[in-house]
Formats: sequence, structure tokens, C-alpha cells
Amino acid sequence: MKNVRIAAFTLIIVGAAIGWFVYSSERNAEEGAMKFRLGLDLNGGTHLVYKADVSKVASGEVGAAMQTLRDVIERRVNSLKVSEPIVQIEQGSSFSDKGSENKLIVELPGVSDVEEAKKIIGETPVLEFKLLDKEVQKEIEAQQKKEQDSAASSTFVGDTSSVKISSTTLELYKKLYISTGITGALLQKATVQFSSAINTPNVGLVFNDAGKSLFAKVTKEHKGDVLAIFLDGEVISSPVIQSEISDGKAEITGKFSIEEAKTLVRNLNYGALPVPVELISTQTIGASLGGEATKAGVHAGIFAFIIIALFLILWYRLPGFLAVIALMMYVILNLAIFKLFSVTLTAAGMAAFILSIGMAVDANILIFERVKEELKRGKDTQDAIHEGFSRAWPSIRDSNLSSIITAIILYFFPSTSIIQGFAFVFFIGVAVSMFSAISFSRTLLLSIGLTRNTKFTHFLLSSGFTK
Repeated sequence: MKNVRIAAFTLIIVGAAIGWFVYSSERNAEEGAMKFRLGLDLNGGTHLVYKADVSKVASGEVGAAMQTLRDVIERRVNSLKVSEPIVQIEQGSSFSDKGSENKLIVELPGVSDVEEAKKIIGETPVLEFKLLDKEVQKEIEAQQKKEQDSAASSTFVGDTSSVKISSTTLELYKKLYISTGITGALLQKATVQFSSAINTPNVGLVFNDAGKSLFAKVTKEHKGDVLAIFLDGEVISSPVIQSEISDGKAEITGKFSIEEAKTLVRNLNYGALPVPVELISTQTIGASLGGEATKAGVHAGIFAFIIIALFLILWYRLPGFLAVIALMMYVILNLAIFKLFSVTLTAAGMAAFILSIGMAVDANILIFERVKEELKRGKDTQDAIHEGFSRAWPSIRDSNLSSIITAIILYFFPSTSIIQGFAFVFFIGVAVSMFSAISFSRTLLLSIGLTRNTKFTHFLLSSGFTK
């Protein structure tokens, strides 16, 4: 009994400490540091709609071209350090229909410099082939070793965690790749090929007439060098030139999976044929509107918690009171997870969190009803509590697992990003509720130490209008 009470006291202290962390970190943290991440509908921000010009894309290949464009735009948006941006494709009828409007929807929560975002997003993707400069690479390695040795001499031996990239090293990185003049405009097509010897996928490249001669010159003069392929400034492949290629037909070999080869081919083909985008709509959600939505969501959560707490205490008495304490710890633990793992909260996510609070109560109700049944059978109070939790667990496990499966399906097969956000928060809430119902509620109830089957004990453990 003493150990159980120590465990219960420890849980309460830890819960209070986590609660204080959530409160103080939210109140005192600077903007963007350890604060709750709020989505566009709660934090305000910008909603941009772009129309893609797919007139130069072959019919039936629009979908792949739009997917490559979406990936490129998403990388650009991520460079803005935006909290949980959303980039998604919207089409009028079908991707194969070139007459339909193909759009990109871009949502940037909390973005203040909208013009800068427009400038970055609106640029057309560029495919480039660049040579790795071995001399610059050696200079970078020597400079990094020098910086690490310098940092190690001023700290504990072997501690180089404080080493940062210096301005000198950054300047060298800018010179690491040399432009060859080969761009996507010179690439005719890329295809997935299979080696006849070991039947592994490779990527074949075919250049046009202008690209054929330039590619032959580069491969002749730089045998053994790395010819990196850049899409929108990001390296997507770094093949090594094995020999001179004079016919304009090259092959990138390596340990590709089929999906990796297909992705590289897609990026090469549609990076070679850029899809221009045009901004057709801008909508700004003000911080005040987002603040009102946040306030409404918080109030809804507080009211829901109070109503649930009153029901538990009035109907289930002592177990209900302990369940309220466990529910408070459940809420605190969820908020800490949202904060520590940078979970973005939207209005849909807050609704999922409030729903999960109600579901967390379901487990407690199942347990309390089982305990009451065991008491009616004449069992000792402690035995009834143990047996009640044991008998309630299969139902709790199965119901929560079915909810978790539903959340996973909603997350991986979403119709919109709103549903995906709802599913993610709901998954966290249900998973935490399984843990809290069995650990928190059980430990707190056992720590009371009710052992005698008196009328008062039965009253405390009964429910509703029974005595």
C-alpha cells in the first residue's frame, strides 16, 4: 500500500511539474520558441492560389508534372521556416484533361512578409547539371578540420558539438559546384531502364542535339568527376562520369529501388520542362480572426472539461473525483506532447482534442462499472478494484485500437489537409488515453486504501442514485 501511495503522489507531482512547464513555456517563450504551433485558421496567415500552365505538357502526363511542381514549391516554402505550411494540388476535372485548370493551393500560417513569399514561390523550377570541384572540396575538408581542432582546444577533449559553419566555409560551399551550361532545356527525356545482367532499375537520359555536343565535351574532359543534377537548387542525384558519352545517351546506375528510379525520372522530365505558375488569388487571414478562433476553441475545451468533471464527480463520487484528477493529467500530458513535438493545432485539431477528452472518460466509466459489479458480488474493495480494472481492459483496448485504426486511415488517406490534422491529433489523444486510464486512474484509486466493505465505502464506490 505504501508503494502505491508513493507512486500516486509521484504521478501527481510529475503531472503538476509538466503542467507548470506547459504554462510557463507558453507564457514566457519568445515567438517561435517552445510555443504551441497554430495553423492558418488559428494563427492567421496567407492563402495563395496559383494557376499552372500545362500547355507544353503532354496529355496524360499533367498529373506527374503537377506533382513535381508541388514538391519543388514545398521545398521553397520550407526554406521560409513557416510553421506547418500546406501545399496541395487542385484540378478542375482530371489531370489528363489539359483544358481543366490545374492549381496549387499554398497556405502559410503566420507569414508576415507576403511579398517575399510570393517572389520565392512564383519562380519557375530550374534543372541544372553541375560539376563537383575537387579542389574546393579539399579546401572545405581542411577548413572544417581546422575549425574542429580550434574548437576542441577551447573545450573538453573530443567535444566539438559547439563547432559551427564559419563564413569562410559557407563561401567555399558556394563554389563547390561549377556550372556546365547543361540545363533542363537540353534534356530531351529520361526513362527507367533495367540492366539485363542483374535486372536492377537504372535511369536513362537522352539529350537533344544542342545538349549532345555539350554533354560529350563535359564527359570527355571530366572523367571520374561528379556531375551533380540540381532541381531548383537541390541535389537530386550525384552520378560519377565513367567515360566520354558522345551520342547524347547516358545512363545513371546505382542501387535504385523501382520507386526511387521513377521519382528521379519524374523530377528530370518535368524539371526539364518547367511548369510556369501564375498567382490568381490571395487571401489574408488576420491575426485577430485567428485569435478569435483560438479563444473559441479554448473556451469550448474548458467548458467540455468542466461538464465532464461535474458528471464524473456527481455520478461516480470518489472514483469520479479521482478520474477528474487523472483527466487533468491526461490533458496536461497531451499539451506537453503538442508543444515538445511541434504538433500544429488547427480548429479541426482542437476539435479532435476535445473529442479525445470525452473518449478518455469512456475508459474510466467502463472501469467504474466493472468495479461496482464486483462489489455487488461481495468481493473485498481492493479485490473488486483489481478485478474491475482487469475485466475492463479488453473492452478499453479493443475500442481504442479501433479508434486508432480509424485515425490512421484518415491520416494516410485524407481528402483534405484539415482531415489529416484532425486524424493526427485524434491519434495522439486516443493513444495517451489508453495509457492514462490504466495507469493514472488505477494508481490513484488503489492509493486511497479502501479495504473494509462498509456502507460508506459502498456509497463512495457506487454510482448514480444507488446507496
